[in-house]
Amino acid sequence: MQINVFRLCSGLKFLGYLMILLVAAIIAVSYYAVVVFICGPQLLRGGLHSFFAFSVIVLFHALLILLLWSYFRVVFKNPGAVPENWKPSAEEDNLQASAYPTHSDQLAPDASSSTQSLDGLERRQPAGYCTRCQTGKPPRCHHCSVCQRCVLKMDHHCIWVVNCVGAHNYKFFLLFLLYTFLETTMDTLVLLPHFFKFFGDAKNRSTSAGNLAVVFTAFVLNLAFSLSLLCFIIMHATLVSSNTTSVEVYEKKRAVRWQYDLGKKRNFEQVFGTKKVLWFFPLFSKDDLDNIPALQGLEFPTRADVEV
Repeated sequence: MQINVFRLCSGLKFLGYLMILLVAAIIAVSYYAVVVFICGPQLLRGGLHSFFAFSVIVLFHALLILLLWSYFRVVFKNPGAVPENWKPSAEEDNLQASAYPTHSDQLAPDASSSTQSLDGLERRQPAGYCTRCQTGKPPRCHHCSVCQRCVLKMDHHCIWVVNCVGAHNYKFFLLFLLYTFLETTMDTLVLLPHFFKFFGDAKNRSTSAGNLAVVFTAFVLNLAFSLSLLCFIIMHATLVSSNTTSVEVYEKKRAVRWQYDLGKKRNFEQVFGTKKVLWFFPLFSKDDLDNIPALQGLEFPTRADVEV
């Protein structure tokens, strides 16, 4: 009996639920430190102190709403499932055969393009086919070993959201990164003076030990997250600008010209849509969903100067 070791990856889902609790804990600690402990008393002082505290509280809550809105959209939005009985056209089959000659099999080792038929002879499956799901695979679709399913335009599986990031929720994931970075950066700047005061207050015991611990913990966590998120934002900004997913980086390096690179403006619209008013909200307009096939994850425009 063969054991599919990739099914063990599904255990990462349980780790994801712990990550959700960690996100909630970080938000709670930051909220108490910034809003309750620091800005709350400042509101009563009047003058510039009150104005600054009020501005910070308003901005904190605005970013928190956008952060949580984007986060829950990523968590609960299906990243994109292959329609039942989907089959590629001859043109799409040829496109995938040339775009993913071998690396698709490396991403999903038990999803090779060859199977054993009843007569004992090896039959080669079409390029756009997943033997694990026993279904066709649209262009840029990959099998997730954690979710045990094929995901349209899969970017990666994110344990922080207990979900895959794909065609239908990639924008929401990017906005979650952006707003979390802005929130943690603002918290770090607000907490910075109090962090330096931490050592003096601890020595003089002018502040309760509990509040000191909360301020110290909140500052360290927000600083660490803001720095790490900056790296992720830069990485994904580079991917969006070239219309590439994380799992396609290897194929892109081997290609003379990346066939999905339509120029920075159109590449951005393939993820965020054309309605500028909705770019910074986890929403899509109906016109964009109807007129930009890439948002559905089944069809993708390619460069005219790339031969397939």
